[in-house]
Amino acid sequence: MNRDDLLTAFRRMLLIRKMEERIAVLYGQGAIPGFVHLSVGQEAVAVGTLFRARPDDIITSTHRGHGHVLAKGLDPSGMFAELTGKATGTCRGRGGSMHVADPALGIFGANGIVGAGLPIAAGAAHALRVRDSDALAIAFFGDGAVATGAFHESVNLAALWRLPIVFVCENNGFSEFSRTSDQHAVPLSSRAAGYGLPFRAVDGNDVEAVEAAMAEVFDEVRAGGGPQFVEAVTLRVRGHYEGDPQRYRAGETPDDAPEDPLRRTRARLAALGVPAGELDQVEDEVARQVAEAETFAAGSDEPDPATVLDYVASPRPDVAERPQATLQARTADATKPVSTSRILRQAMRDALADDPRVFLAGIDVGGGNVFGLTRGLAEEFPGRVLDTPISETAIMGLGVGAAMAGLRPVVELMYLDFLGTCLDQLMNQAAKLRFMTGGAVTVPMVVRTQFGSGRSSGSQHSQSLEALLAHIPGLTVVMPSTPEDAYGLLRTAIDDDNPVIFIENRLLYERKAAMPAPGHRVPLGKARVTRAGTDLTIVSWSRMARLALDAAETLAAEGIDAEVIDLRTIAPLDRRTVLESLGRTNRLLIAHEAVTEFGVGAELAALAVHEGFWSLDAPVARVGAPTAPTPYAPSLERAWIPDETGIAAAARWLMSDPYPRRRSG
Repeated sequence: MNRDDLLTAFRRMLLIRKMEERIAVLYGQGAIPGFVHLSVGQEAVAVGTLFRARPDDIITSTHRGHGHVLAKGLDPSGMFAELTGKATGTCRGRGGSMHVADPALGIFGANGIVGAGLPIAAGAAHALRVRDSDALAIAFFGDGAVATGAFHESVNLAALWRLPIVFVCENNGFSEFSRTSDQHAVPLSSRAAGYGLPFRAVDGNDVEAVEAAMAEVFDEVRAGGGPQFVEAVTLRVRGHYEGDPQRYRAGETPDDAPEDPLRRTRARLAALGVPAGELDQVEDEVARQVAEAETFAAGSDEPDPATVLDYVASPRPDVAERPQATLQARTADATKPVSTSRILRQAMRDALADDPRVFLAGIDVGGGNVFGLTRGLAEEFPGRVLDTPISETAIMGLGVGAAMAGLRPVVELMYLDFLGTCLDQLMNQAAKLRFMTGGAVTVPMVVRTQFGSGRSSGSQHSQSLEALLAHIPGLTVVMPSTPEDAYGLLRTAIDDDNPVIFIENRLLYERKAAMPAPGHRVPLGKARVTRAGTDLTIVSWSRMARLALDAAETLAAEGIDAEVIDLRTIAPLDRRTVLESLGRTNRLLIAHEAVTEFGVGAELAALAVHEGFWSLDAPVARVGAPTAPTPYAPSLERAWIPDETGIAAAARWLMSDPYPRRRSG
């Protein structure tokens, strides 16, 4: 660095230090309501790394991310307002200290989950490469994150795909409350070597050393050299969080450490001939900047409580559902029945053809996937149907980061049962990022997955887990039952600006229908009455919606006229259609493949007894699986899985003598 560059770096480090010193005071005074993790002592890593970064470069950060976001150009006033929970905050008071973000500046967010930013950065790097940009992604993480699965999956994917990403580990000697030496069996250089990544170690308290190393790394990555791994050994002056008693430091006094990056940089500037008065002036100017930011935040209003539900989801355009017969036929033999699996493949093919931002990724999707649903698409759309390692967290993070960066990913989770291996990227990232950024970002990704009991797939390949997903605000959950809906809902989901979990039932893959026309769409969040009736309402979805229709025909032969509703979308729930039907029939039966207890059926029952109470002439009945994992043996599975016989029996009970029908007039 020359004199002017070093003075600029000094100013930027001072801004971080003085901001955080005031943050500590404000936190102690109660002006900052949430957790605070300060990066005092680590300023040289943030400033040196990002000194040569461009506005179109993308960063992800950690719970200790104030320095990173300020070094990338975040407005100090907006940051102070965010930390104090004000409407003028960078994220409108929805993010706080651990989740500061500004996607417009390439700041894809600090992150409260250790290691969670790594797969998102990989997704962003993929999007940058797809756009033929020489911009890059920089993933900051602490040494503690190296023990997480997210780290290994992300680094492996980046190395395999040679993504334009720089992994920057801030090794400050501690992983939360433990010494780094107690956490890792091998040094970070060995980790990098294990994935074939170039590795650099740098003195993280020397801003010139960091900047020089990063300038070379950035040039190599921008030139197509693939990802690199940098370890910056630095200093954590304060505790893991404000208020941490730091008993694990065993008498150390980090405040007096000679390697403090600001003292070191000031001494070098003095050696270069910068007068002490000029340096003092810089400190005064930064102090005034911080004071002005604090004043701005103090004078800002808190968010209006009436806006508490704002930014949970991106707005959805109205989608008109037209009868298939009104759409232009795809081919002359458009009425020829084809399987649902072929219809789903066509929906993906049409989406890929219509929008260059769409891509598919997942385990073996390039080879056709385990059920052949993507067969042939990789050859038809080179570079846009991508096989991944068996790394569900990396796959979901790929989707999140790529969606934030402007693509429309369709990522596959091979079995719904594997949700537990990657839930964080859906629950804490995809579902919440629009909200936590105050609406500054959209996450237009689709997660295709499948489930289904009835074929002895056992307890780990059969589960119906829609209730778990529907309980997460920000996620849309879709479960089609017909081939036409499978096409129309998938196309609408890919067009949508929200994260959508698209759950297919594999036992429906061979059900046949005419191939839908390319313009066919089905609105999300809109149920369909598949059979009109007057005596009771049966609500179901996915394969059970087909069985509910079968049960209704059996009941009709007995003089019971059942109305059947196919929810199609689980979240958001179409309450209006259910309540209107209940108002006509006065009885409600819910049937689902998932275990009965704590399921979506319980939510529907609560809806009926709350908003539909005065329409009820009988208790709400539910049909579902008993509370046990899915059995393997066919005899046990038949006893466990709900079927049309059970639906019909529950309907007869609702229509029995203890619950006479309401008389008109």
